[in-house]
Amino acid sequence: MRALLAAIAAVFLFSPPAQSQEAAPAASELGAIQTILQEHGDIIAKGSRKTIAPAIEAIAASGLTQAQTVLQTWQSKDMWRRKSDGLFFSGEEIAKKTYRLTDFDTGEAIGELDKGDLKQLKPNSGVRALIGVALVQFQLSDPDATRRLEALTAIQRDPEISHLAPLRASIPGESNPTIKARKEQLETLLTISFDTDEAARIAAITRISGDISLDTRATLNTLLDTTRKVTAGAIPDGENVARSLIPGSDTLSVDDAYSLLATKGLAPPRIPDNEIRTALAANIDGGSVGGVPVASLTSTEARERAYASLVDNGLAAPQPTQSEITAALTVHSFFDAYLEPSSAVTDAAETALSAIETRVALNQTLDLALDGISLASIFFLAAIGLAITFGVMGVINMAHGEFIMMGAYTGYVVQQLVPNYTVSILIALPLAFAVTFAAGVAMERLVIRHLYNRPLETLLATFGISIALQQIAKNIFGTQARPLTAPAWLDGAWVLNDVVSISYIRIAIFVLALIFLSVFLFIMKRTRLGLETRAVTQNPRMAASMGINPDKVNMLTFGLGSGIAGIAGVAIGLFAKVTSELGSDYIVQSFMTVVVGGVGNIWGTLAGAAMIGFLQKGIEWMNPSNTLAAQTYMIIFIIIFIQFRPRGIIALKGRAAGD
Repeated sequence: MRALLAAIAAVFLFSPPAQSQEAAPAASELGAIQTILQEHGDIIAKGSRKTIAPAIEAIAASGLTQAQTVLQTWQSKDMWRRKSDGLFFSGEEIAKKTYRLTDFDTGEAIGELDKGDLKQLKPNSGVRALIGVALVQFQLSDPDATRRLEALTAIQRDPEISHLAPLRASIPGESNPTIKARKEQLETLLTISFDTDEAARIAAITRISGDISLDTRATLNTLLDTTRKVTAGAIPDGENVARSLIPGSDTLSVDDAYSLLATKGLAPPRIPDNEIRTALAANIDGGSVGGVPVASLTSTEARERAYASLVDNGLAAPQPTQSEITAALTVHSFFDAYLEPSSAVTDAAETALSAIETRVALNQTLDLALDGISLASIFFLAAIGLAITFGVMGVINMAHGEFIMMGAYTGYVVQQLVPNYTVSILIALPLAFAVTFAAGVAMERLVIRHLYNRPLETLLATFGISIALQQIAKNIFGTQARPLTAPAWLDGAWVLNDVVSISYIRIAIFVLALIFLSVFLFIMKRTRLGLETRAVTQNPRMAASMGINPDKVNMLTFGLGSGIAGIAGVAIGLFAKVTSELGSDYIVQSFMTVVVGGVGNIWGTLAGAAMIGFLQKGIEWMNPSNTLAAQTYMIIFIIIFIQFRPRGIIALKGRAAGD
């Protein structure tokens, strides 16, 4: 029996072990990309941003076609590790908790496994960011133009020296002209920042010296970053000095200079007041400190004597004297040094930035001019109706702003009924004219016609109507701002460069203002209504004797001015808040535009709008943090201007002026 048991034991001891069905394949059987994954398997599985970089770099630098697929799969959290052998695969869920695995090297499905047999790799945001950086070199040559643009955006956001070589390599094969131009610009910026060839960097700086983009200016300014240094004796020859500093000058105070010496360990530090007080408090003995009574320590001189006594007795650290400070400053040199070691590169950067700043200044002037034109067109649009009612008819209509408000609300109501923004605006413009024309006619018939040649009563009456219309609007629409949305084709802005831009809505308003100017001139110069209006304005009695009905002309003229204000309200509502107070925001500027330009002259209104628009933008440019102050200064200037030209920029002459 014992012999039998011994034989059985020998069989178990010396027979080869049975192989597992999922035994790990030998290293020679693994594909190239799987081999790399296995070499870094532990840190990949751990997924720590601090340790993952070598694995990502090894995959990206492998040159294998599968590298991009692995990185993208890993980044999207679709990479799985089989627990039985530690191999990595791409996993696709085909049923609940069942995944089909795909081999990275062959691209073929190798089978299906339960989720319990797998471990999903879930890289955190930091690891995904590193993977994204590594993917850039593959995405630069991706067939999809969107991916190439995303890669360029990623490089632009976080440039690195490793991006330069793949970016250069991708430029010759780029077929899209826009993307190629962007690649070339980005390659130039990376060359300036990271290239080791000084001549190439200088050539890149020279090549980009006419570019005023923010990226270019940021890159060049980085080259001119400085750090403050101090050295014993003369400044070393190897330093790229931006400027030498003299202690006690505007750029470097004596205190700052000595603090720098102390920080660098080149001089004993000054003892701050709080430490002096602490030392004095810690050494009070018998009501005095160093022989100085505590009661007298309220003065600086007494505290200095007491502290000096403590220093003499070895109870406190010595305070450097003024002569010691002066001596220390004298034997040291202070200077600002460029962080960029090459003086040739910084000189080229300074020259390029100087040229760029000149171009930026010119473009800022152009941008300011466009802003002035934009604001002037808004003021002209708001004032053109008032130019008719006040400038031509002489009626002080304080409710003019409320006609603008009525036009804006008309546009809002139309958009609630017609969801297509383009169609709704096309409907709202003539409808706003009709609504405000009718309101203007009603106002003229019921109120204004009884108050002609009575300016004070007209002002008070129209002011009351203004308040009433605002309250009616609040009762109907509430106090909350209502949206008047511009069509999609008016979204965005016309961007000339990183300095000059203007929104499409402002351009549309400028065009609309020109259209209104043309329509007004046509009506006043080429139509019977215009002829009769001018006749009634100059001499109503003579016009009546010629068969013209002054009442009818006044009614239609006032309605025309009100209708134009309604159309202006639709345009202004596209970028301003549509509230019951919308009109009051423009009534003052409208009156100023008409008065400054010249009452009764449409060209004067245009000139007044231009003057006020440019003046306000100019003042805002000089004081951008306070737009209210800009408006105040503008009003003061206009008051002074009217003192010298009471009839405005373009004054009427002859009978039209009442001469």
